[in-house]
Amino acid sequence: MDYKKVKSDTSAITRTVRDFDQETGNIYESVAVMSKRANQISLEMKEELDRKIAEFASPTDNLEEVFENREQIEIAKFYERVPKPTLIAVQEFLDDKIYYRNPLKESKA
Repeated sequence: MDYKKVKSDTSAITRTVRDFDQETGNIYESVAVMSKRANQISLEMKEELDRKIAEFASPTDNLEEVFENREQIEIAKFYERVPKPTLIAVQEFLDDKIYYRNPLKESKA
């Protein structure tokens, strides 16, 4: 996922609760869907960050040697500016970009 192109707020804002239960009919189910999506986004971001930082890791780590790596600092600053995974998940849910299904509802139908 390209986090540079995400159109989401970078800070939490007050939302109308009724916006969330229209899709599922249940606010708690909506929160569960957004929570699972936020976890997925968080894992993707962490794996990507680890990969990028690993490129600049020195093979000879010594606790007494402390040095600044400009590339690592720039990468960290970028990820600090990216919206948090929960905010991205909320925006995706409101924009109907999350696919989800409830197997219990499908089995009763």
